Amino acid sequence: MIIIEAGSPVPPFEQLRAQLARQIQDHTLAVGTRLPTIRHLAADLGLAVNTVGRAYRELEEAGLIETRGRAGSFVTASGEEGRERARRAAADYAAITTSVGIDTNEALRIVQAALTSRTTVLT
Repeated sequence: MIIIEAGSPVPPFEQLRAQLARQIQDHTLAVGTRLPTIRHLAADLGLAVNTVGRAYRELEEAGLIETRGRAGSFVTASGEEGRERARRAAADYAAITTSVGIDTNEALRIVQAALTSRTTVLT
C-alpha cells in the first residue's frame, strides 16, 4: 500500500519512489511483478501523471524496475545487485573508519549525515 502525505515536506514523487523502492527491497514486490501503469497509479493516488512518471524514471535509473514499452513496468532482479554493492561499500567503510580510529557512533552519524544530505539534494 502506498500512502502519500499531502502535508509532508518530502515531495510526492520522492514519497512514492521511496515507498516502491522499499517494497522492492524487502520483497513485498517480487522480481517480475508488473507495476500499475503510470496513469492508473496517478489516478489511484490522486497525483499528477508526471509525478508518478518521475518516480518510475528514478526507479528505473536505480535499476529497480524496467519498462518494456506497452507491456508495462516490472520489478527487476537488479535491486539485489544494488543491495550487494551497498553491503560491499558498507564493509569497506567499516574497515576505513576502524583503521583511522573513528568509533562506531561517529561512523553512524557520518553515514546518517550523508544519507540526509542526499535526500535534501533529491528534493
